[in-house]
This record gives sequence, structure tokens and C-alpha cells, in this order.
Amino acid sequence: MKNALTPISELLTVISAPARLEILLIIGAGEACVCHLEARLGYRQAYISQHLMALRQAGLLDSRREGKYVFYSLARPELMGLLEQAALVANVELPVIKPVSPEAQCACPNCAPEPILPA
Repeated sequence: MKNALTPISELLTVISAPARLEILLIIGAGEACVCHLEARLGYRQAYISQHLMALRQAGLLDSRREGKYVFYSLARPELMGLLEQAALVANVELPVIKPVSPEAQCACPNCAPEPILPA
């Protein structure tokens, strides 16, 4: 039985850091790049990238590159259900995730698409 519980223990260990939970909630609301996470969370890019790497190595995130930007999405959408159930057990409400505000937008293609130049 101990070996059967190891993957669950490892999953809970990976997601247990509050910053990782915040990242998962934001990405669970929709695909995001690091600059979106920086704007929403107020953490430095290097700090966010370390957490993203751990979540990717655990197989929880997918990524796609668009130019110099990397966009992250949940590889396992059912993870949101786990977080919701954990909040119920802990008797807390998950925060409502709001989109990045216009004044905090970045230069990524989702925020500032390249202008169409006249021919």
C-alpha cells in the first residue's frame, strides 16, 4: 500500500507551496505566459520560472512557444477539481482569479499583437 500512495504524496508535495497554488489557479483560469504571472502575482520572473519548472517536471503543465514567449496551460485540468476539493476540506474559499488588468499588460502577442504595417 505504501508504494501505491507515493505518487499521491509526491503530487501533494509538488503543489503544496502557496506560490505554486497561485500559479496553478491562474493557469487553470486560462493559458498564461510568465509576464502575465508576474503582473498578476508581483513575483520576480526568476522565482516564477523556478516554480513553473517544478510543475512542468511533475507533468502538471504543458507549454507552447510563440516567438520569445512561452505560454503555460494545465496538462491535467482535473487538477482544478483537486484544488477545489482541498479548499472544501480546509474550509476556505479559493480566490476568484481576475484577468491581468490592462495597465499591467505586457508586450507578449496576447497583450500587444504586432501591428499590421501598410504595404
